[in-house]
Amino acid sequence: MKTKLNRIPDEVQLQIIHEYLTTEITQPELMAKYNFGGKNNIYLWMKKFGISKQDVEQVKQDRVMPTESGKSAKELELEYKISLLEKELDKEKLKTAALTTMIDIIERDLKIDVRKKHGAKQ
Repeated sequence: MKTKLNRIPDEVQLQIIHEYLTTEITQPELMAKYNFGGKNNIYLWMKKFGISKQDVEQVKQDRVMPTESGKSAKELELEYKISLLEKELDKEKLKTAALTTMIDIIERDLKIDVRKKHGAKQ
């Protein structure tokens, strides 16, 4: 018999990862606090969001040696989110360029009008 899985939103997953990396809270404590199971969930989420072991080591080192830049945890979190969004934007730009090229090839080789004409009746 299958059990019903509780889907944890990406924002909450990022919050849990951030809390795990920036505080001394252990995985079992986070599992109890946020009511989720699975021993490797946090590591799977880190892989999903592209956070590597090197990032974890850097965060641990930052905990020991505070940065001289004086950036708050919120600023660092926002910078991380910006970098994720920039990566997503680059992927979408590549996807759009590929689709545009595909449409150009179809229109040229097959002589089929694919693009919608402005002002045409629907």
